[in-house]
Parts: sequence; structure tokens; C-alpha cells
Amino acid sequence: MTSVLGGGQYGIDLDNGQKITAKRSGRLKKFHIKVMPGDPVVVAVSPYDVSHGLIMTRKRIME
Repeated sequence: MTSVLGGGQYGIDLDNGQKITAKRSGRLKKFHIKVMPGDPVVVAVSPYDVSHGLIMTRKRIME
């Protein structure tokens, strides 16, 4: 995730170089899971509009 946009939207750079906007999923909202710029996330991309996605989980960074 690269940036926080207004209205609960997040700017995300995908591994293939595309840039999309995404929202947090209901599970992330329900359990108050924070997503910060720079966190690696798993995104489900909409099949109808490939410029929009849904943040499913935040990946853990192992040191």
C-alpha cells in the first residue's frame, strides 16, 4: 500500500506495476485491523472494474 486517500480509499501499487484504489474489507473493519502506508497487503481485484479492489488481509513482515 502506498497512500491513504479520502473516504476510506487506499492507493495501492501492484506487483505487476499497476496502480489501483482499494477499500478495507468488512473483516478488517470489524476487528479494527489498521493498515498503514508501506504495509504489504493482499488485494482482491474486482472483475468488473480492474482499477478497484478490496483489501483482504495485511501480510505480516517476518524479520
